[in-house]
Amino acid sequence: MQKQKYSMEHPAFWKISLSLAIASFFVFASLYMVQPLAPAFVKAYNITVSEATLALSVSVLGLIVGLFILGFFSDRKGRIHFIKYSLIASVIPFLLIPLFDSFYLVMLLRFIQGFFLAGLPAAALAYINEEIDPVNTGIATALYIASNALGGMAGRFAAGFLSEQHSLDIVFYSFAGLGAGVILIVFSLLPKFRFFEASRLPFRKDVEGMLFHFKNPLILTFFGMGVILQYAFTSVWTYLPFHLEAEPYSLSAKVISYTFLTYGFGVVGAPFAGWLSGHFGSTAVRIAGILVLSLGILLTLSPPLPMIIIGLCLICLGFFTSHSLTASTVTEVATHHKGSASSIYLISYYLGVSLGSSLAGPVWAFGGWKATVILAAMLPLVYLTFVANFQKRIVKEIEKSRKPIH
Repeated sequence: MQKQKYSMEHPAFWKISLSLAIASFFVFASLYMVQPLAPAFVKAYNITVSEATLALSVSVLGLIVGLFILGFFSDRKGRIHFIKYSLIASVIPFLLIPLFDSFYLVMLLRFIQGFFLAGLPAAALAYINEEIDPVNTGIATALYIASNALGGMAGRFAAGFLSEQHSLDIVFYSFAGLGAGVILIVFSLLPKFRFFEASRLPFRKDVEGMLFHFKNPLILTFFGMGVILQYAFTSVWTYLPFHLEAEPYSLSAKVISYTFLTYGFGVVGAPFAGWLSGHFGSTAVRIAGILVLSLGILLTLSPPLPMIIIGLCLICLGFFTSHSLTASTVTEVATHHKGSASSIYLISYYLGVSLGSSLAGPVWAFGGWKATVILAAMLPLVYLTFVANFQKRIVKEIEKSRKPIH
């Protein structure tokens, strides 16, 4: 009798969905938990603001390297091992970081942690598609992606909240404890793979599959959009704590952590964008999302704190709307090697995170919050204009090449 993939009626479907969602929650909470801690790093390690923001950017660089390497091996050795054991490896740095006084040793541990955090995103979606009935993969995938946003929000909120009442050591140990609980759940629930087939292709073929997309100018514009959108989003959130702890606000880390709850608009924005795109088309909704993102960023220049909060809500709504539709468009535009196209977009996305946390440092040093915000707001608008003109030119060239020669 032929084995059937798990449907929603099978308990294994919910075991897979729940364990991957919980693991995803922990992975993205761990990745982004350092963002609200940057002001505390400045004081604890006697470093500059730009150096403090490296805590996020080096983690993301580690994640990018991990996506390349662990993604390659998960195609050949199986998904389960990389999901489970990368979770264990990613908890260990939380236990080691409090033992070191050197910020640069802490950064090395964060890079290693980022590398192992990549084990889940490198394997999770492929595991879902292999083990779950195609009719129900959308539900499992939606739960997994929603947990990405929830984890990022909760990690930022919890770290900022805890740092106000406890030392940085307690914050890191708390996340290690959370990770231990997640490991127990994942090891208990996640079923063994039944449909995994090891890839026999050499590494060279994987590289060729990825390089194939760099010959497609249209898809390159969407990779670039991933970088630009994430740069704008991350730069605002990275330097927001420094802006709000200064005069005239003088907010504590605990109070600032509440601003991260506006991520809830992003959790709603992604599925809402999918619904709207079915009625108005993905291009129109993506453009609207970018306009909302830039408007929200500009609103954070307003002195009243309530206006800043409204701006943050719009930022999250606009970003997750435009990001989710850009990601889905990449797989539609890709004519071959759709999996590698998604991987490149994911790498572009995280490259934007790294640039938004570190490259924006000189901008902050030069012009403070105003310069950081203006650049973050203008970049998506300028790039959107460039993409619109560039894509029109590509379409004209395609139409011209199709005209019969008389």
